[in-house]
Amino acid sequence: MTRPLLLGLLLLSLGCFSGPKATVVRSSERPPAVDMSLGPADVFEVRVYGEPELTSTYRVSNDGSIDFPLIGNVVVRGRTAPLVGEEIQRRLLSYLKHPQVNVFVKEVNSKKITLYGQVRNPGTINYVESMTIAQAISVVGGLTTMAARERARVTRLRDGKTETSDVNLKAVAEGTLTFYLLPGDEIFVPERIF
Repeated sequence: MTRPLLLGLLLLSLGCFSGPKATVVRSSERPPAVDMSLGPADVFEVRVYGEPELTSTYRVSNDGSIDFPLIGNVVVRGRTAPLVGEEIQRRLLSYLKHPQVNVFVKEVNSKKITLYGQVRNPGTINYVESMTIAQAISVVGGLTTMAARERARVTRLRDGKTETSDVNLKAVAEGTLTFYLLPGDEIFVPERIF
């Protein structure tokens, strides 16, 4: 081995073991409060304890209701799963002694996120509570090699007005930025310019 090569390797190894590196710790912001009430096309299961014939899965109709055995039409749009359970339980009192009802949301189809531009599989995905931009991009297969990682745009409708935010996806990937999404958000990832 030549002397300059040996000296270079020694300096490189010293650089690798020069001491502990500082760890950047940042406090995480809280996810925004999101109305997770039921809406059209959402799917949920109703379980009535001890009554298997009343236990079933329902898809919310376009008018925001379901047709439940014995009690008929139940409006569920704009209500959370526990409130729907309370309503069904209250109405079943006319037919059953001490009904116990639980409602479990299986699919949230009424709240969507749209991704387009330089993502692998552009399209619309279902929103999940506390969803981040990193999670949404992951669901569609990630970014293409042509993605401009520093200039993604998120457009959202808030109080009847359109807001646009620039999001640095490189900072998101490095863990220095967390960007929470809201139902209805549109994410555009432009193509990078050489």
